[in-house]
Parts: sequence; structure tokens; C-alpha cells
Amino acid sequence: MSHDPSTTGVAERPNTSAVLRISIIAAFGGFLFGYDSAVINGAVSAIQEEFGVSPGPLGFAVASALLGAAAGAFFGGRIADRLGRVPVMKIAAVLFLVSAIGCGVVESFEWLIFWRVVGGVGVGVASIIAPAYIAEIAPATVRGRLGSLQQMGIVLGIFISLAVDAWLAALAGGSGEPLWWGLEAWRWMFMAEAVPALAYLIGAFTIPESPRYLVAEGRADEARAVLTDLQGEASATERVRLIQQTLRTERKPRMSDLKGRMAGLKPIVWVGIGLAALQQFVGINVIFYYSNVLWQSVGFTEADSFTITVITSVTNVVVTVVAIALVERVGRRRLLLIGSGGMTLMLGTLAVIFATAPLVDGAPVLGPTAGPVALVAANLFVVFFGVSWGPMMWVLLGEMFPNQIRGAALAVAGFVQWIANWVVTVTFPALAAASLGLAYGLYAFFALVSLLFTIRMVRETTGIELEDMAD
Repeated sequence: MSHDPSTTGVAERPNTSAVLRISIIAAFGGFLFGYDSAVINGAVSAIQEEFGVSPGPLGFAVASALLGAAAGAFFGGRIADRLGRVPVMKIAAVLFLVSAIGCGVVESFEWLIFWRVVGGVGVGVASIIAPAYIAEIAPATVRGRLGSLQQMGIVLGIFISLAVDAWLAALAGGSGEPLWWGLEAWRWMFMAEAVPALAYLIGAFTIPESPRYLVAEGRADEARAVLTDLQGEASATERVRLIQQTLRTERKPRMSDLKGRMAGLKPIVWVGIGLAALQQFVGINVIFYYSNVLWQSVGFTEADSFTITVITSVTNVVVTVVAIALVERVGRRRLLLIGSGGMTLMLGTLAVIFATAPLVDGAPVLGPTAGPVALVAANLFVVFFGVSWGPMMWVLLGEMFPNQIRGAALAVAGFVQWIANWVVTVTFPALAAASLGLAYGLYAFFALVSLLFTIRMVRETTGIELEDMAD
């Protein structure tokens, strides 16, 4: 989905409260993206015990949602161009809703995987539809700030899901213990997602369709009415004219546009693929998907593990706010360099601690010194990631590609990001069973690669107009 130019000769008078309300509802897709991705964290150990699965299948179950997300991200834009942005939001909300209930009532491991994939498709669709819709509905004067609501929604979703997990486990006396109606706490962790999913679905019925989609469908009068409510009549008329002009001169991006001289692709496309893959290969989602079982495996109680995980998610929210404040001041590339250096040090520290910890029944146990050091290192890793590679990858992917290939390049990079996420998530249980030191050593290596990659391949985009981006 391409975005229309927003520079007009008419002063805009945005209806700020209406625009903010609509953008928050759209960004609720990002909240559910974060919630659905992280909710399984608190259920991992109970699922393993309930279904008696080994580390390999367990990793596949945790990662299965990411396969659905890759498909949703790749095809979501095309579906939204055909059906409209708001109908696709409703579809995503329904997918979240049925997945939440399905995961909570499953009686077999295979059906758990199926419902996780269904929710994952919703995650993938939400990951691309919310920022696209906000960009198309928002006045240029507030577009950047409103666009940041998507990333804030994601990290808040992660935090809320982990906090709910901890609360339900505490109520039941453990994630595998029965709670209400004889259902175990881990089942209620999934079903609790039905509440925000229902809110998203209801909210989607209260917001207007994207003006760009309406113009593309020949419904210019409806688009003008939407924009008049949000920006005023003069601005609306000029904006519709610009959208019509853009639609007349542009064509839909094609995958063939990405062909180039560097291993068959344009160099800038490889930069996008590298950013997308390395963001995941540093192992950040091991923290958000497996932290409970990880901390339990090295000697912490389940209750303490839940507390640690919630603290980490709060840290993630705070540093995302910091990143949003710094991005224009410090610059994208510099933040990536700072983040890569810090992540390399923290992941290296974790690798050494886990590799040198004494083994009890074949698992490393952290002592009174190593335990706190590992906790500090893990949270500093989240700080360095959250202020840099977390939000900056999405910022760069949204603005670094030339206009004529942006849509196709984004589809490829988004697909790679979800597949890389899947690879890391599905391999962690087996890697951890072999050696936590090896697992974190591997993530430290990729953090170092991300530093060298940024130095060599990434250029600064701060202050450069989208129309001036070149391969």
C-alpha cells in the first residue's frame, strides 16, 4: 500500500481529538500484535507438562504463530487494497478473538499449534495495516507522532500480556494449576486476549475508511467527507486532488522492480533484508517468549520468574519512549551503532555467565553473584535493543527505499523479519537444552555482525525527504 504525498498548499486545521481517537483504535492492532506474540511466555512450562512434549516440538509451538504472521504480513497489503483497510482490521480482530478462545480450550498439542497460527495471521496483518492506515488518515503535521503509536502499542501489548500472565499464575498458585471452571491458568492466559480483541473489533466499526482507498475505488465524495471531518473543507479538497493525481501517475509495485546487480537484487533491498534479519538474530524475542522458563531453568522460582519478566517488559516500554524522543535528534544510524555495541557486550556477558555456571542435573544454576549480574545484563540488553534496533528497523524500512520500489521491498523485508523471528524462536529450546552459553554466544555473534553491518551498509536517513531516497 503506497501513501500519497501530503504536501499541500492549503493550511491544514486538523480535528486533533478525532484524528487521535481514530489512530489509537487503528494502533490497537499493534497492541494485539504485541499481546499475542508474548502471551505464550507464561504458558510455556505448563504446555510442556500438559502435553508431554520435548524441546523441539515445544519450540515449534511457540514459533508457530510467526509462520502465520509471515503470511499475514506478506499478503495483508494486497487484501487491504482489494477490500479496504477497515474491513481488514475487522478480519484481524476476529482472527485474534477465535485464536484466543481456541488456544484456551484445546485438548491436543496439534490444535494448539493450529490456533496459534490463526492468531499469527492476525499479528501479521495488524503489523502492516495499522501504520499504513494511520499514514493515510493523518494530517502531515502530526503524522510522525501518530505513526509512533504503532510501536508504543506493540510494547504495551507485550507488557500487559506478561502482567496478565503473572497475575493469573499467582491467583492459581502456578501456571499449570486450575483456576476458574476447572481450567488451568495457562488456558486463561490465552483466553484473556479475547477482551482486547473484542474491543478492537468494536472499535473498527467506529472509524472511517482510508481516504486513499476510497479515492482509488472511485468514491472521491466519501473521501472528501472523511477528510473534511478531520482536516477542514479546504484541506480535504486539496488532499483528494493530490491523491487522485498520485493514483493517475503511479503503478502498483512489482517484485521484478527489486532486481539488481548484487546477487540478483538492488543493494538497498539487501540492506533492508539485513536489517530485518539481524533485528531478530540477536535473540530479543527469546527474552519475551521464553524468559519465564529460562529463569526457572537457572534456579529462580516460577513467581520470581514472572516478576522478572514483567520488569523487563516495563523496561521495554520506557526505552521505546526514549527512542521516539531521540530518533530525530540523534539519528537512526547512530542509535543503531550504540545499540549494536551495547547488545554485543550484554549478550557476551550472558554467554560467559551461562557457560561457566555450575551444572545441577545437567542445567546451569546461577549463584548469588552470577544471578543478579545475569539479570542486569539481560535488562540492559533490552535497553540497548529497545532504544535502537527495536524501533529503528521499522523506521528505516518505512523510509529508506525509493518510492518506486517501497511497497515491494517492504513486503520482502517484512516477510524476512517474521521468518527470522521464527528461526530464532523455534531453535531456542534445543539450543538451550544443549548449552545456554552456546545460545547466547550465538546471539552475541549476530549482535557484533549487526554493528559491522551498520558501519558498512546503513546510511543515515534523518532529514532526507522520501522523494530523495535513492538506491
